Formats: sequence, structure tokens, C-alpha cells
Amino acid sequence: MAKYIAIIAAAALGCAVAFQPAQAFAKTDPVYTGIFNNVAVSGYDPVAYFTIGKPVKGSTAYKISHKGAEYLFANAANLAKFKANPSAYAPQYGGYCAWAISQGYTASGDPAVWKIVNGKLYLNYNREVGNKWEKNIPGHIRSANVNWPKLLAK
Repeated sequence: MAKYIAIIAAAALGCAVAFQPAQAFAKTDPVYTGIFNNVAVSGYDPVAYFTIGKPVKGSTAYKISHKGAEYLFANAANLAKFKANPSAYAPQYGGYCAWAISQGYTASGDPAVWKIVNGKLYLNYNREVGNKWEKNIPGHIRSANVNWPKLLAK
């Protein structure tokens, strides 16, 4: 009887592992892009958050590849600023949701739900999640900074 229980348990475990979501086994890309494209920040200009204080759609006329993703910009000046110092403008955690990273998993970042903290751009999944993140921004940033390298390594 114990032999049969062990066989059933092993089969159940095998099925559970086989049907895990693909993301559970996939390596996290350093930059979040759409499923059907390779565009970062959903096509929004990351420099505009800093220069005019709001999300602005970028143009394919002004683009650059960075960390395997395409970033779009509203104008040549913003493209030049990013090109000169990408780490100053690219969203933290590759544009993934900052709150999700602080919790130890990845989720898409919404360019409309953003905040600049200490000169860094952070995106969140939606307004509800952004509100959770804003309740303890320093604590979530500390947690996310610990979790991000681990998520990249998965």
C-alpha cells in the first residue's frame, strides 16, 4: 500500500511541476516590453517624466536600443539626453512594477502610474497598486532592491 501511495504522490508532483506557469521557469528580462513588441515603457518617452513631469508618447523617429529593448522618445533632445546617460532616465527594475518587485515577483509597469523618487523613475501596475506602493515607498524600494537581482537570476 505504501508503494502505491508513493507512486501516486510522485505522479501528482510531476503533474504539478509540468503545469506551472511558464513565467515560473522563465528568466526575467532586464527590461519589461510588450508581449508582441520589444518596446520599453509601452512606447512612452522616459525622459519626459523628468523634463515636463508627465508621460508623453515617444515616436519611432527617435529611438534607441538599450539592454535589449527599444526606447522611444518624443524628440531628438530627449533621445540625446537618454543616450548620454541611460541610467538617469530608464525606469527602475526595467519598467516592471516597483511594488511587485518589492513583493518578490514581476508584473508589468503602467507608464501612467509613476513617481520620481530621489531622481529615479518608478512605474507600478495600476493606480490601486501604486497607492499601496506609496504607503511605504522607502521600505518598498529597499525590498525591491534586494529582490531585483534575485528575480533577474531566476
